[in-house]
Amino acid sequence: MSWYERLRGGLSKTRQQLNQNAGFLGTDLRDILSNSESLEDLEMALLAADVGAPATAEILEDIRSSKKRNLSEALAEALILQLEPRGAGPGQEGAAPGGERPDVDPDGHVVMMVGVNGVGKTTTVAKLGQYYMLRGKSVMFAAGDTFRAAAGTQLGVWSERLGIPVIQGVEGGDPAAVAFDAATSRRARGTDVLLVDTAGRLHTKHDLMEELRKVKRVITKADPDEPAEVWMVIDAVTGQNGLQQAKKFHEVVPLTGVIVTKLDGTAKGGILIPIVRELGVPIKFIGVGERPDDLQPFESREFVRALLG
Repeated sequence: MSWYERLRGGLSKTRQQLNQNAGFLGTDLRDILSNSESLEDLEMALLAADVGAPATAEILEDIRSSKKRNLSEALAEALILQLEPRGAGPGQEGAAPGGERPDVDPDGHVVMMVGVNGVGKTTTVAKLGQYYMLRGKSVMFAAGDTFRAAAGTQLGVWSERLGIPVIQGVEGGDPAAVAFDAATSRRARGTDVLLVDTAGRLHTKHDLMEELRKVKRVITKADPDEPAEVWMVIDAVTGQNGLQQAKKFHEVVPLTGVIVTKLDGTAKGGILIPIVRELGVPIKFIGVGERPDDLQPFESREFVRALLG
C-alpha cells in the first residue's frame, strides 16, 4: 500500500464527518449555496473535525465566493489556503506556495523535539533519523529524556538498528547536560543533523517548562547558531487539547514546526488547520502509523486530496 493510500485510509473517519451522505461533497456548488441547511451541515461537519470556529467561518466564506463547479473543488481550495502559514510564527516564511511539498531540511543542524507525554516523540525522533539518513545526511541522536528510563533504552535500540550514534546521560540526570554534550559533539564531528529528544512534560508544570528553556539555552551555549529548529510533536487524537498545549510550548520555546502523529483512524484530522492558523508555523511531517516510513513530509495539496477522497 502506498503512502497516499495509507494517508487516505487514516483520514477516513474525518472524511466521514465531511461527507455526511453519498454524493454530498460532489454536489453542485450552486445547489449547496441555495440551501442554508446544507451549509449548516457542512459547518457542523467542519467543527466536528476540529477545524475550529474562526477557520470554519473563513472556509464557508471562501466557498460562497468560489468559482468552482462543485463543493469538493471549492472546499479543497479553501482548505489548502488555510493550511499554509501566514507568517505569524517567529522567523517563518510560510509553507510552499500552492500546496507544494515544503523543504523539511532543518535551517541549521540541531532540531530540538518537544511535546507532552505519550505523543510518540521518541519514536518520531527515530523515524526522522531514518528519513534524513536515507537522504544522505549524517545524523546523531541526543537522549535528553533522562527521567523515563525506557526512553533512553528505546532510543538506544533505534540507534543500534539504524547505525546512528546517540549521546546518552545517566538515568535521572540533567537533560541540559546531555543536550550540551550532544551539541558540542555534533559541532566537533561536523554531523549534518542532531535530533535532541526531550522528556514529555505537561504544559501546565512551570518548573518543567522552565527546564525546557534551559535545554535550549545550553544548546546555544555549545553552538551559538543552534538549535535552529524547535519542533513539537502533537497527537491528532487530542484535537483542540493538542492545540492548547502547543500554544503554551510556543510561549516558552518558540516553535518553528509541528509534527502531527496518529492521524490514522481519528475523526479530528481537521486539527491541522487551527495549528497552522493560530501558531503561524508550518506542519513539517505527519504520521499515519507505526512503521518508519509512515512519517512523511506534509504537503497540503496531497493531504486535502486524501481527506476529501
